[in-house]
Amino acid sequence: MKLPPGKIPVDLLKEVVFKNLGADRKEVTVGPAAGIDGAVLDLGDTSLVVSMDPITGAVERIGWLAVNVNANDVATFGVEPAFLFSCMLLPENAERKLVETISAQMNAAAKDLGIAIVGGHCESTPGLTNPIVVGCTMGLIEKGRYVTAGGAKPRDKLILTKSAGIEGTAILATDREQALKKTMSAKMLQAAKNFYSQISVVKDALTACKTDGVHAMHDPTEGGIAGGIHEMADASNVGAKIFEEAIPVQPETAKICSYFQIDPLQLISSGALLISAEAKSANEIVRNLKLKRIQASVIGEFTENVDQRVLIQKDKVPKALPRPLSDHLWTALRR
Repeated sequence: MKLPPGKIPVDLLKEVVFKNLGADRKEVTVGPAAGIDGAVLDLGDTSLVVSMDPITGAVERIGWLAVNVNANDVATFGVEPAFLFSCMLLPENAERKLVETISAQMNAAAKDLGIAIVGGHCESTPGLTNPIVVGCTMGLIEKGRYVTAGGAKPRDKLILTKSAGIEGTAILATDREQALKKTMSAKMLQAAKNFYSQISVVKDALTACKTDGVHAMHDPTEGGIAGGIHEMADASNVGAKIFEEAIPVQPETAKICSYFQIDPLQLISSGALLISAEAKSANEIVRNLKLKRIQASVIGEFTENVDQRVLIQKDKVPKALPRPLSDHLWTALRR
């Protein structure tokens, strides 16, 4: 079985990875599961939330992304990220300047979020052509006072912050700038590159959790909005009904996706946050996010039928919500 680029298929996770998890430990309260992007370890009166992610499809701001993307995963538990371990794998014959650049990016991003970089590893790796940075972030909270991606309930409203394809837009505008100059103005291309500034969801998540009624949160990374919704639904054992016209897609994202002939709903979307909340609380959560100048929209709801995940298209015709085999960023980068 040849694997697609990016995340391995969820069936392979369940059939192989999740069956090889070492010893059982009583401290593990939330362990590996489809759609869950972190673990929770109970340490006395404190819960330790831990998450890990690599940055593999970006080069220009790889260190900055590594900090923010990993911080996002902890924040989706409603927990402030505090500590980071990093593993930098560098191409063969990499020079000192690359180490300096990545380290400086990580330092700046971590300071902005109040995160201490407490350890890790750095090496030049034989056979590697582009750098890879793997991060592991941790946060502390009073025992049990967190949410997970698996807490969504039928009839919950699904809220999306910001827009679809944020990270993919920034990566493609930066790494495929020359190709995109054929179809985008310099001003629009620069605006697309600036999407990097939206990638943190720490404020989004902590703001949402201050309002009662939040049952689950998830940041849609690889697989985009569509993949993120499936991951939440998988983890929560629910179905979904999503309205395409309610999902914001910025003009820069639409232009780039049109050029590469990819779907913005299946493009890596770090920077957006999916929030499952009680129907009676949804409008208040949206209002509180907007007070913090964070765009937020109700894009659908979760339903009881786990086998029915529907996208109501802009023409009102329903279809199955696509489940990406591979993030459309990889499709674009191959073209």
